[in-house]
Amino acid sequence: HAAAILLGHTREDQAETVLLRLARGSGTRSIAAMRPVAGLLRRPLLSLPREVVRASAVDVCAPLNLEPWQDPHNIDSRFARVRLRTALKSLHAALGPGLVSGLARSAELATDDADALDEWAQAAFDRYAEFVDGRLEVDAAEFAQLPVAIRTRVIRRMCTELGSIPEDVTRSHVLAVDALVSAWHGQGAVSLPGRVRASREYGRLVLTTVLDAGDPVAT
Repeated sequence: HAAAILLGHTREDQAETVLLRLARGSGTRSIAAMRPVAGLLRRPLLSLPREVVRASAVDVCAPLNLEPWQDPHNIDSRFARVRLRTALKSLHAALGPGLVSGLARSAELATDDADALDEWAQAAFDRYAEFVDGRLEVDAAEFAQLPVAIRTRVIRRMCTELGSIPEDVTRSHVLAVDALVSAWHGQGAVSLPGRVRASREYGRLVLTTVLDAGDPVAT
């Protein structure tokens, strides 16, 4: 097994990622963009300008009679990132040379905030969420007192604990579940990815896995 996988993302790549995710209306975790270390992935060049990395590659390769390879996808305008890269050149002229470093710094700040919120949400999950007969439950009144940024993270965690794939749980799903706590008016259950269902029962938010007709039932 590999000890690490090295990637060549630069400061410009980070800035582009921040802008692309802002355009999608992403939250703090997504705006944090790429981490220098994420599992096996290592991005040792993330704080360096792209031109510095390219020039260094040429300097290293020249004595070895090697030519740095340029990925053709990096100039293919069919990709949104390439179109954004072109637009950034115009923004540099309009907003000044600090644009890229400012966006990269925003990613670092967002990472700190997202990490703190995730830790708070983990503590809230440990305190409020209870496994009861294969279901996950929280007291609705107590849960409603938490800030929405914490509630939504806990809801996502509850979904994934019961089998939802994290990428399949959208903001709309999370807000519909949160409304069972924060805007309760007798609405029905919410269907979630992975055959998970959320409902409000006797003052509690309850998430459970819905069995198909052919699924075995524990006795």
